[in-house]
Amino acid sequence: MTHDPLLAPVAIAGITHHTAAVDELERFRFPDEEAFLAKARDRFRGVTLLQTCNRVEVLVHGEAAHLASLLQEEGREAFSLDTGTDALRHLLELACGVDSMIVGEDQILGQLKKSLTIAQECGTASPILELCVNKAIHVGVEVRRRTQINRGAVSIGSAAVTLAEEELGTLRGKHILVIGSGEIGMLVAQALAAKDLTAIYVANRTYERAEILAHKIDGKAVRMNDLPRYLALSDVVISCTSAPHPVIRTDELAQVMKARCWPLDGHPRPLIVIDIAQPRDVEEGAERIDGVRLFTIDSLRRINEMTMSTRRSEAEKARDYIEQELGQFIRLLNGKAADDTLAILHTWAESIRIRERDRALARLGAGDPRTKEVVEDLTRVLVNKILADVTVSVRMCAEEGDLKSAESLVSAITRGDKLCFPNEE
Repeated sequence: MTHDPLLAPVAIAGITHHTAAVDELERFRFPDEEAFLAKARDRFRGVTLLQTCNRVEVLVHGEAAHLASLLQEEGREAFSLDTGTDALRHLLELACGVDSMIVGEDQILGQLKKSLTIAQECGTASPILELCVNKAIHVGVEVRRRTQINRGAVSIGSAAVTLAEEELGTLRGKHILVIGSGEIGMLVAQALAAKDLTAIYVANRTYERAEILAHKIDGKAVRMNDLPRYLALSDVVISCTSAPHPVIRTDELAQVMKARCWPLDGHPRPLIVIDIAQPRDVEEGAERIDGVRLFTIDSLRRINEMTMSTRRSEAEKARDYIEQELGQFIRLLNGKAADDTLAILHTWAESIRIRERDRALARLGAGDPRTKEVVEDLTRVLVNKILADVTVSVRMCAEEGDLKSAESLVSAITRGDKLCFPNEE
């Protein structure tokens, strides 16, 4: 078994589009993120939850076995689990877009930032975890600067538009309804704005947000209670809300399709519905309604394959850079892992400083405030200068994966223990 050089226990577990279909991803999701983080807070020094339309992954500063146990307790099965250096590599590949369904897409960077922000608000972002996510984001940005992995790469939103165009042959003169004005909705709308459409409708739970997006793309804002009317008018519906429940009900859609019937044919005009929300926006069973052609995130895999060939070599360049950065990533985390050991050293030194400062001030008498200030500054400077070199030494030992030597050095200083290095054991 190969020794992992990473000192801090880090693990990441979950499921992704590589092995899970959209319904499996939906079942694996945690609808109440804050409740999940609150439960995990008692077991790990740090934890973040990343949930996108293509993945659900939990990153922890803690033991992998405890993470596996937690997920199993929550009824989640068949998840992947990476630990140590493998977990760091996976995190970097994720941030760089190498592991995305749409290789090179940029949205993952914002999604990682959001997951860290939520963890910070819930009190589950340890310094190690913050360093992990921020380093991954930094490498992700740098990979996009150094390579062309996102040059011409489609997003989930633009892939949905490409799929609609393929199904209809052209979007020229068509009516399109976009439901949801978040990040993915914006990407969908931007991709549609480049097409020669007759009309773009934008619906959102908050009408004001629908108005903002509609104004940007010269479209029309729609209230959610008017959805049936605009479903009947549209050729394509692309839905991407963050609602925890379906926004397009099967019974309502069935009524809409009846209103789309040709006078003499008896069959409704076809309606292409592309549901790229997670959890899904379209109620189960909608695909069985006459005239409805329903597509999900799973349908976008083919779009990625069509464009992947042009980005495969860039993805390899990204992987090479990731391997180069991995060593520095480990050194950063290992150096951070020395914080607890250094805290012992500095707490010991501070207690001595305060004791001797107070003794000196007592011998000097009441004195004036200026004398107290000088003694305070002098003792602080002396302690900082005395500890400067040993602090560097402890940090360097940790960065090289040798925390035992760092701990032995601190014990020798603070408790008078014998120095003990690994090669002496």
